[in-house]
Amino acid sequence: MLAYLQPSSFRDAMNRRLFLGVSAGAFGLSRLSAAVQAAASPYRRPKLKITGVRTAQVRAHGLQVHVRIYTDQGLFGHGEATDSAAGAPPLIDGFRRFLVGQDPLNVDLLWERLRTAGIFAGAQAGQYVTALTGIEIALWDLAGKALGLPVYQLLGGKMRDRIRLYCDSQTESPDDPEAPKKIQSIKDLGFTAAKIDIDDFSDPNRWDRVNWTASNGEIENMVRKVAFMRESLPKRTDLAVDMHGRYDMTTGKRVARELEPFKLLFLEEPVPAENVDAMRDIRESTGTPICCGENVFLRHGFRAILEKRAADIIMPDLQKCGGLLEGRRIADMAHTYYVPFAPHCVVSPIGTMASCHVCAAVPNFLVLEWHWIQRLDLWRSFVKEGDIIDKGWVTVPDRPGLGVEMNEEAARKAQVPGTSWFA
Repeated sequence: MLAYLQPSSFRDAMNRRLFLGVSAGAFGLSRLSAAVQAAASPYRRPKLKITGVRTAQVRAHGLQVHVRIYTDQGLFGHGEATDSAAGAPPLIDGFRRFLVGQDPLNVDLLWERLRTAGIFAGAQAGQYVTALTGIEIALWDLAGKALGLPVYQLLGGKMRDRIRLYCDSQTESPDDPEAPKKIQSIKDLGFTAAKIDIDDFSDPNRWDRVNWTASNGEIENMVRKVAFMRESLPKRTDLAVDMHGRYDMTTGKRVARELEPFKLLFLEEPVPAENVDAMRDIRESTGTPICCGENVFLRHGFRAILEKRAADIIMPDLQKCGGLLEGRRIADMAHTYYVPFAPHCVVSPIGTMASCHVCAAVPNFLVLEWHWIQRLDLWRSFVKEGDIIDKGWVTVPDRPGLGVEMNEEAARKAQVPGTSWFA
């Protein structure tokens, strides 16, 4: 039973100890017992201690910080953080004193200790929570490897085998001469949903470079882009639209109503999500589904959004909102309001697969973002398993932990110059 539960490196260590015990003749049984007790509890729970925490930085779609947590049994877990991860490495360096020597299987305990230790250091949001997220994901990967179970099993088991993705498009303008080719690539890759951006700082119809009240000309351009993409994609392909929180409530209401005929999958953040009342007012003014949450942190940040019915769909970023279990908690909160869960995701195949484990485990999952169509070669080589997407879907693996392993030769091509690599 012990051999079945443990990953290969752990089993190899056990086999060496067992061989030495058995070969010792009369002392074989006593040495066998000692070997088992040294490597596991009486109930076969692995005995592990954290020995180190290391980081590496990659620039792909923005900055990603990769985190590894090492143990005395040779196992390590791998996590990833993004966006507000710019200050993560020094924060993670400061977390080491809370982690080294601890049992990595107590994932939530370690997470809570780090969170409460930072109450006066910014542990409510931003860089602190993003750094903590990278740690938490690495701990879940490590726990899965130690117990011989996929992460989704540790989060309650899976409700679906495959995770549907939407492709964040690299085009949205009918004026782009490359648009037909780019849109065809979305079709060829088999995606059943896509998203475009309609906020444009350089639009010549803008009268003020500071105020984000859109002019009639700007709104006409937005509608024109949506119409172009809707006509270019198959009818069964869902279309979402992102405004990146760059407009005011007046503009948000106008755009949401103008886009109603297109029956969007959702309109993302017409205003910044921190003003929950403004987001609610936009939602109440339109039949277009409103989505928000990529820059909201922890379950506490989503409470007011849900209580005030400010969004039809929530989209936490599982690589910065607090981690996988926190993402599960956010999804469960949303489920009590019958609100779908559609996580933001711009990270490598490692972070994407981590998100997929959460999406597999919650009942109200809708769709997951994918934002690497501009860097397909790097995507397809980033992990040793190759391309994890098949026709717009990811099959969640049954391998222990996250189920993917970084191909360092490929990943280092995107290493941020001047930074260390898991040193």
